[in-house]
Order: sequence, then structure tokens, then C-alpha cells
Amino acid sequence: MQKHITETTEYLISKGFDKPEIGIVLGTGLGKLIDDIEITAEAHYNNIPYFPLATVEFHTGKLIFGTLAGKKVVVMQGRFHLYEGYDFVDITYPIRIMHQLGIQKLLVSNAAGAINLDYKKGDIMIIDDHINLQGGSPLAFKGVSQFGERFADMSAPYDANMIATIEKIAADHNIDIQKGVYASVVGPQLETRAEYRMLKIIGADAVGMSTVPEVIVANHLSLPCLAVSVLTDECDPDNLAPVDIEDIIAVAGKAEPKMITLFSELIKTL
Repeated sequence: MQKHITETTEYLISKGFDKPEIGIVLGTGLGKLIDDIEITAEAHYNNIPYFPLATVEFHTGKLIFGTLAGKKVVVMQGRFHLYEGYDFVDITYPIRIMHQLGIQKLLVSNAAGAINLDYKKGDIMIIDDHINLQGGSPLAFKGVSQFGERFADMSAPYDANMIATIEKIAADHNIDIQKGVYASVVGPQLETRAEYRMLKIIGADAVGMSTVPEVIVANHLSLPCLAVSVLTDECDPDNLAPVDIEDIIAVAGKAEPKMITLFSELIKTL
């Protein structure tokens, strides 16, 4: 893997990806942050050596480099999921590349369903902790200790300082936010009524199909990270209606301006 990481990194440096400070992973329906970036370089995933390809129709599939809020950022416009047929190493390969390029902080966004029925569709939730229900680990491969401690500590996977800062930013801008536990499942099917009940019992406030593998690798690399969910549907097992993916994307789009404000203002402080 180290040989591949070196080749990928050298390719991106040759394309103008010059010492980014912050890495950003954009989730479903949250791509307009790109409009606020002064872009100086970009690379399609299919041109980057050893990168997977984004197969989800609403994930664009580009790595973007530029300036946002006065900081150099590298942005994944489109991420990878287990349900696309990739393994954990594929999914998290871009995190290792952004780290190799030089990022010091990682910001992650996603769309998720609200298990906690006190939370509503359109709310933004800061992820304070997570439950990995994806059936594996991005650290379970031969030679992982070359990249960091095999038994990575996960007692505090999300950076407390960034959480406190983004909470203050939200208060200053009158943005209502929640904070809770994110459960990551394989997908791509949505959950049954019984599965939603189980998720509530085990302590999840929201459920999605991403983020946790990236966060595990960030912790493995001692890379401070923050993750935020846009809650796009309410998962009430006693009143469960069919979910339209287009509706999920639309809800994420309506919440996007708040997410852009939170991320942009946070980046100014880093």
C-alpha cells in the first residue's frame, strides 16, 4: 500500500495539490460548498492512480484543491461506500492520501436518518460518538502497523475542541444543532421497523452508510476530525412511510447553507 500511496500523492502534487491544511469529505446533497472555494486544482477520480471510482449517481467523483476561508483545503466531492462493492481499504484510501498530502484536520459530512425522534428532518447533528455496524474495520489488514498503532484508541474519535468551536459558531449564527451518536450500517437498503427499534435500543441517534471507516482511519493516523450529519428523514418505526431518495437529497440541499456557514466559520479558526 505504501508504494501506491506514494505514487498517488506524487501524481496529485504534480497536478498542483500543494500542502493542503484541511481535508473535507462532502456527503450526499452537500456539494455546494465547492462554490465557496477558490479552486486552483482538481482531479477526477478516474484519473488518479489507485483511486476507486464513485458509482453513486449523486456523488460527483472529483478531488478538489483550493482556498476556503483563508486556508488551503483538499475536498472529496463524492465518497465511497461498502454498498458500492468496495472494501474498507478502498473506502478509506483517500483519507490516507489527504494525510500524506499534509492535512492537519479532517471535516466530514453526511446525510443520515433520525433515530432520536426529538430530532427532526432538516436538523444538523454533530457526531459525538459512533457505533460501527458495518461488520469490519479499515485497520484489519496485513501490515497496518506500518501506518500507525494497530490497536488504535477510539475512546474519543471526534475532536472535542472542534466540537466546542462549531457549537459556538452555531450559537453565534442562530443555527439550531443537535449532538449525538451515529450508527453506520452497510446499506444500500434502508432499515426495517425492527432495525430502527434496535438502533434506538443500542443508543443511536442517527443512522447512515458512511463516515465511520474514514473516522477510524483518521484516528489511526492521529488526525483530528469532526463529523456532521444532515438529518434527512425521521425514522419512526410506529409511523414509517416509504422514503424517496430524491426527497433525502432535497432536504440535504435545504440544510446546505447552514452546513456551509458552519464549515467555513470553523475553518477560519483552525
